[in-house]
Amino acid sequence: MVFALRTLRFPRLPFTIRLFSSRAPWRIPGRTYRVLALVACFFAMTACEGGTLPDLLESPQEETMSSTGKMPLPPRLPEFHTAQDVPLQDEKVFEEVYEENVEEPPPPIPSAARGGTESEPLSPFLEEVHLIPPPGVHDLIRIAILLPLSGPHAALGNAMLHGAEMALFDLAEKNFSLLPLDTTGTPAGARRAAARALSNGAELILGPLYSASVASVASKAREKGVPVVAFSTDRSVAGNGVFLMGFLPRDEIERAVAFARSRGLLRFAALVPDTAYGRRAATALREAVARHGGQVVKVASFRPGSPDVSAVVRHFADYDQRRASLEEQREVLEKRDDEVSRQALKRLEKLDTLGELPFDAVLLPTGGDRLRTIAPLLPFFDIDMPKVRLLGTTQWDNASLGTEPALVGGWFAASPPRARADFSKKFKDIYGRYPPRLATMAYDAAALAAVLARAPGGGDFSHSALTAANGFAGLDGIFRFKSNGVAERGLAVLEMRRNHFRVISPAPEFFE
Repeated sequence: MVFALRTLRFPRLPFTIRLFSSRAPWRIPGRTYRVLALVACFFAMTACEGGTLPDLLESPQEETMSSTGKMPLPPRLPEFHTAQDVPLQDEKVFEEVYEENVEEPPPPIPSAARGGTESEPLSPFLEEVHLIPPPGVHDLIRIAILLPLSGPHAALGNAMLHGAEMALFDLAEKNFSLLPLDTTGTPAGARRAAARALSNGAELILGPLYSASVASVASKAREKGVPVVAFSTDRSVAGNGVFLMGFLPRDEIERAVAFARSRGLLRFAALVPDTAYGRRAATALREAVARHGGQVVKVASFRPGSPDVSAVVRHFADYDQRRASLEEQREVLEKRDDEVSRQALKRLEKLDTLGELPFDAVLLPTGGDRLRTIAPLLPFFDIDMPKVRLLGTTQWDNASLGTEPALVGGWFAASPPRARADFSKKFKDIYGRYPPRLATMAYDAAALAAVLARAPGGGDFSHSALTAANGFAGLDGIFRFKSNGVAERGLAVLEMRRNHFRVISPAPEFFE
């Protein structure tokens, strides 16, 4: 039997599925036509993952529109996971962004979709659905996403693309087109990808990932009047049409310091990597502490590539001086032949050093293996925890770090964990592995584009739309862009526990 199915439209999918046969006759007898129509409906419902007819007729996209007339917000995912359910992952830190190591490389993206020429298997989403705009649509909205889909950071780039695809299927309308382009992780590759995006009529560019790549893309995009929503954390590339989705150390440290001051901590110190990121973190600490009425008493730095940082931590802890003070006190007491001195000597036997540290809290803005190496050195050189509270940034956002006893009880600012836990489960169900931390950022960027694309009369990606005062609600919590292109985020304060986090100060749900 030969048959033909006209274009079918399913409310659950943002694009049209087209099934056809070149051998199908132009005319089909009436009864046969009705039978085939029933068969077509059966296959259509099967293709929609077994949904019932009422489900298929109900459009979830309509529920996301704001009834107040304000810019609609991306819906929050169901929050059925607790903080303890955040999946364990391993993490590798980059200077600007960090990623968890992925056990298996993500499915490669077809080179035709990203500007290459090689033949590669399609990603799971692209295998199942042909992203073909419906017939008669002339107001197609084209959005480009620039990621390292090949090269040393391909695993991260492909995982972020999968996150963006998930947002597309959750929120995008039928006239929304996402064009993935490979930057190869280099400024030159990003420049080529941006040129192709602009030549294809992209109205908004998502990405690229690193600040050097963002800088190489910005000038061409400005010439065309196309805004860029990038994933970098380097404030120097923001502004004049460039908006940063990245988590900035200044906001994270501001939130952590404000909470620490509310708990009575006054004197702060920092042990930072000798990198641009580390220097920005140290500056952010000084500014935050000055605003909240504390003191920064010590800042030390270490070389990220150094195999041994024990000398730096030893000096940071004033270990030698405090050890010498202990020995001097022992000598004084040993010369005295009285019961009080003998009791004092017994108490000193349990100590490694003598003398109070000059700080109440230590900022450690690093993560992954580097954090696992440095953290145990602090108690080893007699920095008493939790008497001295450790503070971190979003780079601590990895529950497996709780296996290091020195980090348990530490505080850090990050996005609310529940929605991300649900996303991680969905991602694993689709791709067979947990996503890297930055995948939610790509989801939120694509969701933002999908929401702005719904503006009456076509997509509105203007400066005023991107900087809407009420902001947007994503998987990583609420956020909004300031006029300088930097994202302001509503962050929670989490406490590191063994293998999980505990929210000790919830994130705000709206901007004041």
